[in-house]
Amino acid sequence: MQIAFKEWAVIVESLGRGDQILILRKGGIAEGRGGFQVEHPQFLLFPTGFHQQRGQVTPAGQKLFDELSARLPAANRVFIEFTAEIVGWRKLDSLADALRLEGLHCWREEVIRERFDWGRESAISVLVLRVARLTSPVELPILPEYGGCRSWIELETDLPVESAVPVLSDEEFSARIEVLESALGGSLSGCNPGNARGAISN
Repeated sequence: MQIAFKEWAVIVESLGRGDQILILRKGGIAEGRGGFQVEHPQFLLFPTGFHQQRGQVTPAGQKLFDELSARLPAANRVFIEFTAEIVGWRKLDSLADALRLEGLHCWREEVIRERFDWGRESAISVLVLRVARLTSPVELPILPEYGGCRSWIELETDLPVESAVPVLSDEEFSARIEVLESALGGSLSGCNPGNARGAISN
């Protein structure tokens, strides 16, 4: 696999520990008028410190941030440890819906509010991910083409992902899905460990 998704290192770590199963995304400047698009059902997680600030995550996230900071690679290197599969997504056009996800991620409320209102459209995308740990994590150089305010990049290196091990069991993952369904007040069609192409129903 060479397709990678850029996200704050602290969020990648939270996903990798199984503390959260979702990502909230507005879209970067380089993604144009259409904003963020779900372009790939499977991808590597590319942790980045770009725009990352300790004050933008919850107290639990700040503790994780501090633990992670002590073992981050050099600024020109990246440690690829996880792969992810999208099992559902939805663009939320209600701030109230986005705020109901409190406790299921480590962003602070004011960050969610700011992202929701940023840009031409008041909305934010939620992606539900099944995350797995690579059996042989790798450290790679950060190339110039990996830069920019965008979500998706293609790595120069092709990494094997076939033997990656899910960070949550099927039972644990299903329980997290039920909590997410309850928070959004509806069922999530396509959200099961074996389906990467389902979408969260409206």
